[in-house]
Amino acid sequence: MWRQENRCGEGILSWKIVAFAVVLLPLVTFKTPDIKCQVSNSLPILHKFYQPGDFIIDSIIAQIYRVYTPLSFAKRPSNDIFEDMVVVTQIYQHILALIFAVKEINENPQILPNVTLGFHIYNSYFTAKWTYRASMELFSRLGKSAPNYKCDIQNNPGAVIGGPVSEVCLYMADILSIYKIPQIMYCSAAALDKKTQAAFYYQVFPDLKLQYKAILWLLLYFKWTWTGIISGQNDNGERFEHNIISMFAQRGICFDFIVRIPRMSFLSDFDDLLGEVFEMNEIIVNSTVNALVIHGEIETMIILRIFSRASAYDLISTKRNSKVWIMIGEIDFTSIPVQRDWDIDFLHGAISFAIHSSEVVGFHKFLQVRNPTSEKADGFVRVFWEQVFGCLFPNSMVDLQDEDLCSGEEKLETLPASVFEMTMTGHSYSVFTAAYVVAHALHAMHSTSFKKRMKVDEGVKFKNEHLWKLNHFVKSISFNNSDGGKVSFNQNGELESGFDIINWVTFPNQSFRRVKVGKIDPMAPQEEVFSICEEAIVWPSRFNQAQPLSLCNANCPLGYQKTKKEGKPFCCYDCIICPEGKISNQTDMDECFECPQNHYPNVEKDSCLPKNIQFLSYGEPLGISLACFALSLSFLTALVLWIFIRHRDTPIVKANNRNLSYTLLTSLLFSFLCALLFIGRPEKVTCLLRQTAFGIIFSVAVSCVLSKTITVILAFMVTKPGSSMRKWVGKQQAISIVLSCSLIQAALCTVWLATSPPFPDLDMHSMSKEMVLQCNEGSVTMFYCVLGFMGLLAIVSFSVAFLARKLPDSFNEAKFITFSMLVFCSVWLSFVPTYLSTKGKYMVAVEIFSILASSAGLLGCIFSPKCYIIVVKPELNSKEQLRRKN
Repeated sequence: MWRQENRCGEGILSWKIVAFAVVLLPLVTFKTPDIKCQVSNSLPILHKFYQPGDFIIDSIIAQIYRVYTPLSFAKRPSNDIFEDMVVVTQIYQHILALIFAVKEINENPQILPNVTLGFHIYNSYFTAKWTYRASMELFSRLGKSAPNYKCDIQNNPGAVIGGPVSEVCLYMADILSIYKIPQIMYCSAAALDKKTQAAFYYQVFPDLKLQYKAILWLLLYFKWTWTGIISGQNDNGERFEHNIISMFAQRGICFDFIVRIPRMSFLSDFDDLLGEVFEMNEIIVNSTVNALVIHGEIETMIILRIFSRASAYDLISTKRNSKVWIMIGEIDFTSIPVQRDWDIDFLHGAISFAIHSSEVVGFHKFLQVRNPTSEKADGFVRVFWEQVFGCLFPNSMVDLQDEDLCSGEEKLETLPASVFEMTMTGHSYSVFTAAYVVAHALHAMHSTSFKKRMKVDEGVKFKNEHLWKLNHFVKSISFNNSDGGKVSFNQNGELESGFDIINWVTFPNQSFRRVKVGKIDPMAPQEEVFSICEEAIVWPSRFNQAQPLSLCNANCPLGYQKTKKEGKPFCCYDCIICPEGKISNQTDMDECFECPQNHYPNVEKDSCLPKNIQFLSYGEPLGISLACFALSLSFLTALVLWIFIRHRDTPIVKANNRNLSYTLLTSLLFSFLCALLFIGRPEKVTCLLRQTAFGIIFSVAVSCVLSKTITVILAFMVTKPGSSMRKWVGKQQAISIVLSCSLIQAALCTVWLATSPPFPDLDMHSMSKEMVLQCNEGSVTMFYCVLGFMGLLAIVSFSVAFLARKLPDSFNEAKFITFSMLVFCSVWLSFVPTYLSTKGKYMVAVEIFSILASSAGLLGCIFSPKCYIIVVKPELNSKEQLRRKN
């Protein structure tokens, strides 16, 4: 930092100051006489407010627009180029918040004892040129504009508060960072040089990323996936779009339009601004979105009010009220005098984010007594007073005969809230907090070993060469504000705080109320960071207090899922019914899902119904029918066996090995009875016995048939003279065939039970609406091995019987065996495809029917002819009849 001299003299400007001085060439002219230092200040900053003190808090605030014609450089610049001034009336409260904070600090001996704070407030006129001008005047003699040329010790800047426009903060940093002056801004972060400027740059505004997330959480909470974006025509607007478009798209939010709000201007191109406003207004009112995200600065509200005014001339203006405005924290209610009587209905139901603030005790009373009469040094108050009360002070113009004169005794509380608010706004609270940050940092510096001070007129003055060290204390500051909240900065110089969610409620008398309906608290647990009270929100009147929907198309109803629309944004889609077996129990689902295994979709495909457990039971007609059929055949088999036993000594029974006939009938009896194992609720024991008992019993039956067939063949072969087959004929041959075949099947069943036995199981997939309680075969391979061996026996029996079908005999049993095995094989060959094609309990019914049918075939084809002879034609039951050849 340059050292100041106590006498007038020439200094050498740094190269950076020269660069910025070039910007001011149209506005500032230096006149350097030969003998003494003089500065000609042809275009001074007209609106500023200075209050002396031991330590000066400087502030550069954009509050007044200057309406001027562009410079032609044909003549020397002067105040004649300025046609009028336009005051943003609400920003005057920011100035008053700084004045009130300095007043409070000076009255509090606990913060800076024996030190008086002063302030020097400059208006930047919302332009780069005047911001640079104000920044350089901080280092000039009081009231002059020659940086680093000082003839006194007044106006020594120690910290600067800037805002509320981000560009003002950015331009300030260009100058002030050279001097290592702490800059405390109450606007969002601008694009700074991180190495040189950011080190001295602090903002009483939370992290922007938190605000982006807050907007996203709000949209997702209300399921507003179809929205529009209005952003500013500056670097901050571009950065906002760049950050949120990809972030929002990842969470399913897309945009109908993205437009740039025109910059506020009072140059000769004002008509062009109005043209842009009307064009944008057309886009907005014709859009189908109901939720708009608005990014901008504090003066953006002035443009939004022009939008609302433009809608008054539109035949479809009612659509305007159907939009929910979602405004970022930088935007606050502002207006210019011409908008005093304009409607503010468009704000009704809007939602905005605001820096967390609380009511400051005494501020309302401070505003009540504020007037231009008591504050002669306030360079802002007179023009503010004239424009808010629509009057003029006597020295403002030459001829005031037809004008209302300002008395200076008007009361601010009589103004509507759309002109000036009596409660401290969020931006004003940020200014208030910034002043306290400087005071506490000074207090910390004053209390350390780094302090250097000297007594001057019983006061305490901080040495200028050490004021740059204040930056270290600002960076590490931590204190509690008026409502007990902690004030500190993070490593990026951003305030460690959150946002309040504000709902705007307007009234016919041009007043409005901000209602806090939620908050964003980054210090809270994860599940409590975002909180909102939906019931407290007042929606725009067009929605009749129902939550608005902002969707590209109607939500897909229950039972439907989304499908992409070609050529449309991803959040625009068609709805198709859920595929078979799936449901959607919520609206607007991306994809239907399957029910749990024990449930199935209802007809509407919007819920799951529990599946009933299904098995072949004795209580249903099919089960009863099969059981009766099995018992009837069992009784019939028992009757045949009884007939054979009673007529065991007759020739037809004794012929062809009656023991084999008994064994065959017994096995058939058990075959009919084993079918009953397949009916009823499957249990562990019944599952173990079902297939094994069936396999062994049937193997015994088929092996008996095979043995009977072989016996018939051998019987005819041994009748030939000299036949060697005589030794094979007898009971041992028949028993060996039956035992060997039965033991092989029993061995297969044993291996099956030992390795992978059947067990009760629920089949949840075969039937769409029912669960099948069945016996799981365990090993499908062993199941088909058992069936395969039984089929092999049947084929061999059929083949042998077929070869013996033409043997000469009055009663050729081979023919009956052939026919019975043909029935048997036909039944089981048709069983395989039928079994595989059926589901649920009907698979069991198919197997029972196959067992009963094949057994009945053996019983009927083999034994019915013999029973007919025994019972009906006993005269044929004789040796002579049996020996008679055809």
